[in-house]
Amino acid sequence: MQQPPKKRKKWPFIVGGIVLVMILGCVGIFALFVGGAAKVAEDLDDNQSGKNAAAGEMNKPATDGKFQFTVTGMKCGVAEVGGEFANEKAQGEFCLIDVTIKNVGTSAEIFNDGSQKAYDGANTEYSVDSGAAIFANEDSSTFLEQINPGNSVKGKLVFDVPSGTKLTSVVLHESAFTAGVKVPLV
Repeated sequence: MQQPPKKRKKWPFIVGGIVLVMILGCVGIFALFVGGAAKVAEDLDDNQSGKNAAAGEMNKPATDGKFQFTVTGMKCGVAEVGGEFANEKAQGEFCLIDVTIKNVGTSAEIFNDGSQKAYDGANTEYSVDSGAAIFANEDSSTFLEQINPGNSVKGKLVFDVPSGTKLTSVVLHESAFTAGVKVPLV
């Protein structure tokens, strides 16, 4: 008498299919996460470089996030900032940008001068020299200054640039995560 053929067990195929679906799902989630992280990093770079910035004008208030910025002047060619006994010398020359920062939000916010960038005609990016800004802002500080709602602070953003550099714009940010507002300096 002939033995009936053995029945194949279905469970290994079912478990294998479930494992395959789980692996593909994890790969898809990982790809979305990595792609999303790259997009977030790209957006932050675009924010800091002013690519996403709104347009502003000198002597007119412009808002980014909870801060309203008014750029009121600029002076370049400054060799050092500070007083007779405490000062800082520029590597090249300092450009001082006068700005008023008003908190238009509903809670206290900290202004970080390190989030601010300046650009020349070739779109070269310059960062604030926070150490020099302490000397340039003897009466007040724009470095990590907490501003309560409705209050304003005035100060100078200090950029150490190569001698002869002509800054053409400044991009002002509430924080590194906001798009900013681009103000022409010419």
